[in-house]
Amino acid sequence: MTETSLSTLDVREILRAGGEPFSKIMETVDGLAPGQGLRLLATFKPVPLFTVMAQRGFGHTEQQIGGGDWEVIFTPSTNGGSGARR
Repeated sequence: MTETSLSTLDVREILRAGGEPFSKIMETVDGLAPGQGLRLLATFKPVPLFTVMAQRGFGHTEQQIGGGDWEVIFTPSTNGGSGARR
């Protein structure tokens, strides 16, 4: 299995300040190199984003990392479906 290069985006401070990070997330996704994935850090499990990213060809894995925060890894999917979940 080939390891995917990841770009990390931490939106926890935006969320804690009451902001909406969706545009920043999509800007980051649009800037990914072909084959590159995204490591997203958030204050909640961003379930609605899973569908958006699947439509863009990314699968995902997620895990709670402590303090209620979540790490979600989005990787380019070869089959266009969602990835395995942790």
